Amino acid sequence: MNKKSKIIVFGSIAVLILGMAFFPTIKQRLTSGNRGDTAGQRTATGGAGRTELAVNVTVLQPQTLNNLFRITGVLLPDEEVDLTFESSGKITHIYFSEGTFVQEGALLAKVNDAPLQAELKKLEAQLPLAQDRLFRQQTLLEKDAISQETYQSVFTQLETLKAEIELVKARIRQTELRAPFSGMIGLRQVSEGAYASPSVVVANLTKISPLKIEFALTQNFVNIIKPGTEITFTVENDLKAYNASVYAVESRLDVKTLSLFARARYANADGRIKPGQSASIRIKLDQIDNAIVIPSISTVKEMGRDITYVYENGKAKEVEIVTGMRTSSSVEVVKGLSVGDTLLTTGVMQLRSGMPVRIDQIVPNRAD
Repeated sequence: MNKKSKIIVFGSIAVLILGMAFFPTIKQRLTSGNRGDTAGQRTATGGAGRTELAVNVTVLQPQTLNNLFRITGVLLPDEEVDLTFESSGKITHIYFSEGTFVQEGALLAKVNDAPLQAELKKLEAQLPLAQDRLFRQQTLLEKDAISQETYQSVFTQLETLKAEIELVKARIRQTELRAPFSGMIGLRQVSEGAYASPSVVVANLTKISPLKIEFALTQNFVNIIKPGTEITFTVENDLKAYNASVYAVESRLDVKTLSLFARARYANADGRIKPGQSASIRIKLDQIDNAIVIPSISTVKEMGRDITYVYENGKAKEVEIVTGMRTSSSVEVVKGLSVGDTLLTTGVMQLRSGMPVRIDQIVPNRAD
């Protein structure tokens, strides 16, 4: 083999090796080019192969829309007191059971009153003699046998004795702890035999029927919420809504928070709700009848416009709307939609006017 033939052979081998090395890259570029042509053809033919978007819809009907003011409050007992003795002494009896209902005036506990009882017995023993002496002095006075001054002295002694008896009885009553009102008594803090004084709390008494609901108002609502305003509230872990009525509003705003407190009253006849719980309060400020209301999620902002989409001949149609009152999950539509329109409620961010859509589910539309 001559030199020229060798050059040709080695050159052919080199080209073959380079071709094998770059073949995958060339193939990928050729394939991408073909796909680009196919995509171009699809675009030119109006997007052949595009699938419909499945959406939920609702048929618009006239509704009643309530403008609600929402706020969090706290439930307070109607009455609450720490029970203490008026006098000091050793506790001799405890008559109540913890966590039970007690009637107003019920005797709950007592401290030692033996010295007072003895003193009362002594004074009461003197009473018949003093009364008999006054009777005799009155008889003598009627016969002019004694002076008016002598009679008045005996009368004063009797009245003083009666006053001392009443004073001792009052001190005995101070050794008794009685319920100032009907309510639930809490856990006792002392035991029999302990020394009690006016600073020692025996137990807590709470009146839970009715309950008070306290909440704060901003200055925007001070002239709207007034005594007699009806409110609705719920408590945690309870799906039931309860109704109450405002009975008092503070006379002035707090200078730091620019708010004022109001209180409503709920009967709580069954004692189901407990003081201290938080309450989610709703107050109806206004009501609009025959309103067109749509879910908030079915409208979007676009370049300063509120738009939504309705279903028309298998496609989504963009509609610009004018909104009115807003609630937590609903929007009043003042202009742009009519009763009977089929509103698209899902996939709003993906929708474009004229896009093919398929109704997956028809859902009811209810204002909150």
